[in-house]
Amino acid sequence: MAPVLSKDVADIESILALNPRTQSRATLRSTLAKKLDKKHWKRNPDKNCFVSTHLLQRLHVAAGEGDPNLVNGHAGSMGVLPVSLKAVAAVQLPDWLVPPRERTANCEKLENNFDDIKHTTLGERGALREAMRPTTKTRNPNIFSVEKDSENRKSTVSVQCDHYFHKRIHRVLWKMKMNYYGAAKMIFSDNPLGLTCGMVCPTSDLCVGGCNLYATEEGPINIGGLQQYATEVFKAMNIPQIRNPSLPPPEKMPEAYSAKIALLGAGPASISCASFLARLGYNDITIFEKQEYVGGLSTSEIPQFRLPYDVVNFEIELMKDLGVKIICGKSLSVNDITLSTLKEEGYKAAFIGIGLPEPKKDHIFQGLTQDQGFYTSKDFLPLVAKSSKAGMCACHSPLLSIRGTVIVLGAGDTAFDCATSALRCGARRVFIVFRKGFVNIRAVPEEMELAREEKCEFLPFLSPRKVIVKDGRIVAMQFIVSLKADVVISAFGSVLSDPKVKEALSPIKFNRWDLPEVDPETMQTSEPWVFAGGDVVGIANTTVEAVNDGKQASWYIHRYIQSQYGASVSAKPELPLFYTPIDLVDISVEMAGLKFTNPFGLASATPTTSSSMIRRAFEAGWAFALTKTFSLDKDIVTNVSPRIIRGTTSGPMYGPGQSSFLNIELISEKTAAYWCQSVTELKADFPDNIVIASIMCSYNRNDWMELSRKAEASGADALELNLSCPHGMGERGMGLACGQDPELVRNICRWVRQAVRIPFFAKLTPNVTDIVSIARAAKEGGADGVTATNTVSGLMGLKADGTPWPAVGREKRTTYGGVSGTAIRPIALRAVTTIARALPEFPILATGGIDSAESGLQFLHGGASVLQVVCSAIQNQDFTIIQDYCTGLKALLYLKSIEELQDWDGQSPATRSHQKGKPVPCIAELVGKKLPSFGPYLEKRKKIIAEEKLRLKKENVTVLPLERNHFIPKKPIPSVKDVIGKALQYLGTYGELNNTEQVVAVIDEEMCINCGKCYMTCNDSGYQAIQFDPETHLPTVTDTCTGCTLCLSVCPIIDCIKMVSRTTPYEPKRGLPLAVNPVS
Repeated sequence: MAPVLSKDVADIESILALNPRTQSRATLRSTLAKKLDKKHWKRNPDKNCFVSTHLLQRLHVAAGEGDPNLVNGHAGSMGVLPVSLKAVAAVQLPDWLVPPRERTANCEKLENNFDDIKHTTLGERGALREAMRPTTKTRNPNIFSVEKDSENRKSTVSVQCDHYFHKRIHRVLWKMKMNYYGAAKMIFSDNPLGLTCGMVCPTSDLCVGGCNLYATEEGPINIGGLQQYATEVFKAMNIPQIRNPSLPPPEKMPEAYSAKIALLGAGPASISCASFLARLGYNDITIFEKQEYVGGLSTSEIPQFRLPYDVVNFEIELMKDLGVKIICGKSLSVNDITLSTLKEEGYKAAFIGIGLPEPKKDHIFQGLTQDQGFYTSKDFLPLVAKSSKAGMCACHSPLLSIRGTVIVLGAGDTAFDCATSALRCGARRVFIVFRKGFVNIRAVPEEMELAREEKCEFLPFLSPRKVIVKDGRIVAMQFIVSLKADVVISAFGSVLSDPKVKEALSPIKFNRWDLPEVDPETMQTSEPWVFAGGDVVGIANTTVEAVNDGKQASWYIHRYIQSQYGASVSAKPELPLFYTPIDLVDISVEMAGLKFTNPFGLASATPTTSSSMIRRAFEAGWAFALTKTFSLDKDIVTNVSPRIIRGTTSGPMYGPGQSSFLNIELISEKTAAYWCQSVTELKADFPDNIVIASIMCSYNRNDWMELSRKAEASGADALELNLSCPHGMGERGMGLACGQDPELVRNICRWVRQAVRIPFFAKLTPNVTDIVSIARAAKEGGADGVTATNTVSGLMGLKADGTPWPAVGREKRTTYGGVSGTAIRPIALRAVTTIARALPEFPILATGGIDSAESGLQFLHGGASVLQVVCSAIQNQDFTIIQDYCTGLKALLYLKSIEELQDWDGQSPATRSHQKGKPVPCIAELVGKKLPSFGPYLEKRKKIIAEEKLRLKKENVTVLPLERNHFIPKKPIPSVKDVIGKALQYLGTYGELNNTEQVVAVIDEEMCINCGKCYMTCNDSGYQAIQFDPETHLPTVTDTCTGCTLCLSVCPIIDCIKMVSRTTPYEPKRGLPLAVNPVS
């Protein structure tokens, strides 16, 4: 009997065992069984790890899956209960009945584990998805200010922006579209410690608190995580900071810029102040630091698992790139540096950023020592840092060893850092004791939540009364009640109390809190040449506020020094931006004899509705713009409404970030006279910008010649002939009606060529069978190039009642409109590349879905000369996205010249194995088998990692950070002209493809989230080549993989699946033997 071909064979049936089935009845599963299921699949930490170690066993017994003797032997009186009752009793077993030894058995061991624990950390996938969420954040003078000099068309960031500048990240990260350099540049321009602040700032109390999306169901943006990711990618680029390119060389700067400036303390405030002063052009800046390490509290008191030392060092190196000097081992003291000695040595200004170096200490701790088990936060955290922050100093020592119970006093951020650090030093349990209640706790929610998750205990409304010492060691502490303890850490804050330091600050005045008295606006002390900021002033409470103090002081130090040399300074603060060699990349390009300062311009669309809008676009930085298409007065139009709608291609996603729009808008409602006068005005004010007049007529020789001559006379640099408007105008014999016939296109171009001498370009429609024939006709007619393409004709959607949207008038009628946005990019990219292949060297102005520098580069690689950005990108945001296009393209070109980054995809670094953006070890290398990251397997992973951390601790293994050597271009940085058409060599016919060089899928189990999407897609849309383990949910690709790449396409984790070369010959499954030999 012949085999049944339409049924799966046995091997395939076994693979399909876990494939979804259409549900025909309700499921039935006991609560107890569901509890077991929950345990098996659980990914988040158990809400209480202090549970009897017998609990899981009892549940299994009750379910008939375990040994009752194990329960009876250990459950005391409960051992005689019926099995089902034992299970219930076990579930409800109170914590106080569980012996301490058993209670701690299931808690994750954190000793020596200084891996990242921040909830905000993101990988590339998370960053891109989160960046797509923001709504537009309009400028608010209380948040930030960008001052524009219209005459010189320069932009400078005003110092008046406060630490809430993070709100700009809403706009930065949405617009960045994988332009991580552009995002990092904007971040570092305002905050030289942008990466540090992205990691440690309490955003819930700062920028996130004002996020507009707090008013929505999904909640606010993870701004800290976005900021961290963008700046971490820039860190990996290993590119130096450079001086403001507009400044003269140091030797040609005015004398005032050689003034000696001293900064005391190398913490965030001083690093920020020094960075901005160096950006202003000062070349003799010295930071004096009393420790042998730099970074202040960021280095010594913020734990490695929140802020790695290499991050602090990276930002310090960026500062040093500008020539700032750091001298360690020099302290502010009457025995070392004083304000008087600095003045005697010729320093013209000084900044005090020493923080608050002494701890507040309650009288009950007098006489207690570390040997007895007492630490202040100023003692404890630096000891932990020195042993866990590799590269911090040459002072590496074994990790502090703590055993037993730790009490941390205080409820500020520092107290929680002490508590979580104590766990990593070996503490069995940690109690955080504070005087107040939870509602007025001082710590930010992020810090408190981390401590809670790590099972620290919170004891409110307790004040310390007495420390109980026995045999020279702390054994307890007395509050209203006594708590047994082995170690006590006091974290009551810090003060400035050292008389030698205060004497060294003479003659500045102190306030009633015994801190330097400063003007909160200028950060100036009672001594005009001395400024201060950060903790020592008593205003800043966080790293980002200390950074802002230093930034604020830098401008007023600048004003003070310049006044001493008789130089005037702008009354309005003007601090320079952050610059690197990337900003020096030339992205100008020539086309048809026209010089474009950059390849980005505005297409004839809604963003060029009026000439005043074009003016604002030029001020923002766009190189060229097309007018909204205009006609002769006899062809003037009036639009309908509604006429511009969001597309349905993004699904139920509302707000900015739409992948498409549809419009039924016609050409400009303004007259030809308006546009001709506007072109004249724009060319007079912006001679370096290209203005292209977009015109449209019916198939009438006289009309085309008349209108083109008027446009040329207005001073337009070039013309664009709109032969492609897909709706409305075609019914009048214009637009699409002229652009679908090669003969009509050829003749119109001939008429215009006879009428004008300036370059002109035919705007083509994608709504044709062969766009090359239309482009060739335009070239034969004398056109200097073509624009490819206009919008795609479409109907976006119908409502449930059958009516369309947009619906015009009472009759709710509509027409087919023009679809724009990234949804049509594949169509536009095909049009550009086919024209470029068929008509080499023929200029193409690309348009259609160019929403970023990265997508713009695709069109350049495809043969386009310049890039028209149509309405969608700007409708999603605003004119300022030109900054992101330019910085993004510069970065993409610059990175092509860095050999060390050749494994990057544009600005995206090679993906490391990670979970939630945090690197994960390869468990298979440690124990020889694969384990997923859920349920009992996750607990095993944690145990294996804990054991590995302890092994490294015992062996005193330290992984030193790599020395930072800047990546220098080893080959010329390509120009825009160099990359035009680069991709054409890879495009061809299907027959040219090699079917002997096949690939197969490989899955990274460490990154796999076990969702099974690859498995399901392969089963129901592919080749049933993936097996799915029913217990571990680990997918395995079999040797029947055909390399179709569907699994990679639907995998939610970037690079979790990769396609690699097949090592065995590919033999297709034909189903039945071939009847004849195939034609070779």
